[in-house]
Amino acid sequence: MDNKKNISMAVIRRLPKYQRYLGYLTEKGVERISSKELGENMGFTASQIRQDLNNFGDFGQQGYGYNVKDLYRELSSILGMDRNYKVVIIGAGNIGQALANYTRFEKLNFHLCGIFDVNPKIIGLKIRDVEIKDIDEMVGFFKDNPIDIGIIFTTSASAQKVSDILVNNQVKAILNFAPIDLNVPADIIVQNVHLSDSLLTLSCLLNQNS
Repeated sequence: MDNKKNISMAVIRRLPKYQRYLGYLTEKGVERISSKELGENMGFTASQIRQDLNNFGDFGQQGYGYNVKDLYRELSSILGMDRNYKVVIIGAGNIGQALANYTRFEKLNFHLCGIFDVNPKIIGLKIRDVEIKDIDEMVGFFKDNPIDIGIIFTTSASAQKVSDILVNNQVKAILNFAPIDLNVPADIIVQNVHLSDSLLTLSCLLNQNS
């Protein structure tokens, strides 16, 4: 893949869907599939699939289609699934604990190394053998544990301060569940997951359908 190529976020967000479906086909023993068949099964046009995949290389053969195993392997590599990522969770409330207990976390090569919170009632508890530590221990923890991804489940009032700590300790990617847009340097990757926005989007669509 050409790392200098400007690929839209819409394309990147479709890649996991392609990879997941190709994994399903691999398990079913399907050896090859055309872009037309892939599109019909996934709800995309054949043209869109070809354009999306062409951003990363020439994977298909005219008259043959795609080799399912090969394309699955290529997309897994493009998605970085051949790498291991060290992750910390900041905010061990109900949603933070649910993510920490997510069984596919390790299978996707995201290795949970630390959990931090301010609540003394849960500090010291363990989730899948990872102890919840006081948030004041974060900086010291990072000195001995390089981290790739920080996941924020704090309040909006605390999220920016937590984000600054992550950035200052060489964390390059943040998954932000706090209901606030973070102010980070240009080289920091941030994905926002605002649950209230998603619910309000559903509400808007329901309202329009009514």
